[in-house]
Amino acid sequence: MAFDKGDLRSTLPSGAATAPVPERFSGSEHVQFRDLAPVEKGDGVSTWYARGQNFVVGYSELDGTATFSRTDQPDEYVVLLADDTLSATVGEVTASGKTMIVVPPGDSTVTVTGQGRVLRLLTTRSSDIADLAANSASYAERHENITDFQPWPEPVGGYRIRTYDLNVEPLKNPPFRLYRCTTFMVNFIDPKQGPRDPSKMSPHKHDDFEQCSIVLEGEYIHHIRWPWTTNKANWREDEHQRVVAPSVTVIPPPSLHTSEAVSAGTNHLIDVFSPPRADFSAMEGWVFNAADYPAPSAQAS
Repeated sequence: MAFDKGDLRSTLPSGAATAPVPERFSGSEHVQFRDLAPVEKGDGVSTWYARGQNFVVGYSELDGTATFSRTDQPDEYVVLLADDTLSATVGEVTASGKTMIVVPPGDSTVTVTGQGRVLRLLTTRSSDIADLAANSASYAERHENITDFQPWPEPVGGYRIRTYDLNVEPLKNPPFRLYRCTTFMVNFIDPKQGPRDPSKMSPHKHDDFEQCSIVLEGEYIHHIRWPWTTNKANWREDEHQRVVAPSVTVIPPPSLHTSEAVSAGTNHLIDVFSPPRADFSAMEGWVFNAADYPAPSAQAS
């Protein structure tokens, strides 16, 4: 992994460096919603879906009021209000502005009002939603090198609706804003102005989980490189995939990757992981709501 010395990610455990390189790899997924008709369209709301091995992203553009309901939901899911011009009501809980809402299993109704972008994050245990993904056919067969999904321990005090402010001050370097629940980790990074400095890229890899990078504004190039193995038939060409908001990119393990903002205006990318990342969770103070959601090791101890 290559991070600046001042980047806190340079202090992450380096156990991945000794992991054996697999012989087979899955490809990346790039779903650009602007190129597709919405899967669901109603009064003032349009919705698209994309998926990874363990998760589904529902992306909605709203101007008015929309209701999102789940019946017999098998696990926790996340609703992200991506704009300060939105408000939401879930049961007796209300939230306004950029907010991460964690909704418990079972029956629920989320009503969102305003103008802006709403994201819903569900695991693929919600098969009705997974089937709506634009790239669902790609996952007809399981993708390589991804650990079987296991939810994290139940939250302290049991399941309930929880809200987290996405406008709070992020970490300093990198400027991450990390929250987790039993099924997801969200890194709600702030928007950036202008292109990324090409002399300050951060190529890195993950051994056994996908990274979901959601571009909410601007343009990015996702640079992805797979390892070479003894069997040349399994080699893959490098990718330098340009995507325009709104888009979902799923980056497979153990590819080396980094994302480069290239628009002259505002560029905004957030990252999602399912289940939560153990390495980020092990870093003291990184996960802002860690007290609500214990890590597996914390429960075991």
